[in-house]
Parts: sequence; structure tokens; C-alpha cells
Amino acid sequence: MLAPWRTILGGAALLALAASPGCQSEAAARPDADSLRVLVWHVLHGANDVDRGPEKALAVIRAARADLVLMQESYDVDGPRPTLGRWLATQLGWTAHQGESPHLCVLTRHRIEAELFHHPWHGVGARIRDARGRAFVAYSIWIDYRAFLGYELRDRPQISDEELLLAESERSGRLPQTLALLEHLRTAGLLEADTPLLVGGDWNTPSHLDWTADTARVYRFRRALDLPVSRAVHREGFVDVFRDVHPNAVMRPGITWSPMFRSRRDGKQQTFARIDRLYLKNPPAASGPWSLSPVDARVLPELWEDAAVPARERVFPSDHGAVLLSLRWEHRAHTNKK
Repeated sequence: MLAPWRTILGGAALLALAASPGCQSEAAARPDADSLRVLVWHVLHGANDVDRGPEKALAVIRAARADLVLMQESYDVDGPRPTLGRWLATQLGWTAHQGESPHLCVLTRHRIEAELFHHPWHGVGARIRDARGRAFVAYSIWIDYRAFLGYELRDRPQISDEELLLAESERSGRLPQTLALLEHLRTAGLLEADTPLLVGGDWNTPSHLDWTADTARVYRFRRALDLPVSRAVHREGFVDVFRDVHPNAVMRPGITWSPMFRSRRDGKQQTFARIDRLYLKNPPAASGPWSLSPVDARVLPELWEDAAVPARERVFPSDHGAVLLSLRWEHRAHTNKK
């Protein structure tokens, strides 16, 4: 496991980190040449809602020592700058693929070989190769926020399980959008490709791995339910990277919604959930020389700022926590068949 670090720095220290010439160098030391560090992050409104938000987002990425960022809400930055993802890539000396999407961005220190596209709001991807020649495919995704399960259960505590689950397929587009994304990956040949496939972003719904009998005893606004969105992804052979590293959802809930908005302006209780996730699908055993294995997972910020701090003044510039996943490259030995 990688050594822990503190992500919430003082404001001055964080901005100094962003401006540090040493941090800007692409030659900055990496913890392990055989690791792939992925940051999955929904950045609030292109970081425009926080003072010096883009600079603070840049500092978070540098402090995380990420190799790949799967970003949502990569909107135009206020002032004479491009979208947040493109601006960040320029500052880091990286490459970004956002295409015509107003929302989704893949940015990486590695080389993008091909740009992939599913939908401007639901899936933008890239085929990427690192300096050692190891290739993988990564998608940044987002699906419908309406009829959030936590709010549905909070507002109608007596709702039946069947009616609650209709929030995924009828009162929102989450399940249809997820199935369409999986069909795109299948049609593109990516579900059986010879390279690892990473799909990460804001799913706007919890995982069935988090809504269990035990978590329902401990956390509010949960039930033990076989939630269909995460189930659909698992049926295609994907692994939930965070939950693979931390299988106990009671002890490590991995909450990403919401470190910024812990109470609601309408007076209703906030509900908290792990809605930002990374899924990994390795090549079939008989194909592909490389696979990826999860080794570490954490949610940033590891220390939440005081709830009384106005959003404008936050150090961490988003209402979503960022998920930082460390994966290790594993070489597969193949036997030549005659």
C-alpha cells in the first residue's frame, strides 16, 4: 500500500504548490514506474465557483501525482482560458481529449493514440500508451442526476423497493444511459480487447456493494438492494476498484457526495453516497500481455473543511470528492500455441 498523505493543505500552501516550478516539471519523480495513478473527479462547474478554483484544482492533481484524470464538468474557465481540462493539461505538460464535449475530459501525462467518443454528456474516451509501451483505454463518463436514490428514500421513507428502483429507469435515465454506454463499449470491441479498460466518473447513484444489510444498519437513507446500474457494469466483468481495495463498505464508505454541501438550502437533510467510481476490466486471460491490479484507493479530500467555510473560499474546489486509485501493471506470461 502507498503511504498516506494529507490532501487538505492551507490555502497559501496549496496555491504555492500549484505555482512551484518543480511541480510543473514533467520529470517530477513518480512513486513507482509500474503504477498507474488515476484520479476520477467531478470538478464543480469547471472550478469557477471557487476563488482561484482552476489553480486549486491544478494543485490537487499535482499533489495526487496522478498519471490520468477522468474529469466531469470540464467547462469553460472564466476569463481568457479554455475548458478546465484543456487548461490543466497545458499547465501540466499533458495531453487532453475533450473533443466537442462541453463536459467530459480525459487528460494524461501519457501519449493519447486514439480519441474515442460515445456521447458528449455520457462518455468520452481515449486509447493511451505509456513510455514503456503498455496500452490501455480510459473513458470519462457521467449519467443522469435526477431522482437521486438517497433523496427519494429520504423524502418517501415508506416507498417500496420496486418503486424506489424505478428512479433508475423511469424517473431518470441512469440505467438506460449505462446500458447504452456498455453497448457502445461492446460494439467498439473494447469489452474483449487485449488491453485494460477503465471507465470512471460520476454515476450519480450508489453501488449495490454499498447498499447492503450492514450499511443499512449504520448509514441513513440506505437499504439492502441490488442496485441495477452497478449490477449492469459488474455483469460485463468490470471490477469496482475502490471496493476491490476496501471491501468493507461500513468501515470504508468512500463517500464522494458531498464534502462541500453537507446541508441543503431547502432545509432537508443531505444524503451521502459513493457516487464517483472507477471500474476496471482486464483483457481475457488468453489475450493481452498486460493487466492492471488495484493496490490503493482513497477519496480526496481526506479531511473535510469546516462546513461553515463558504464555497467561494474552499481550498478543495468541488462539491464532489475526487477518487484516487493506484493500479499496478502486471505482466502476463503467455505460452505459444502450435
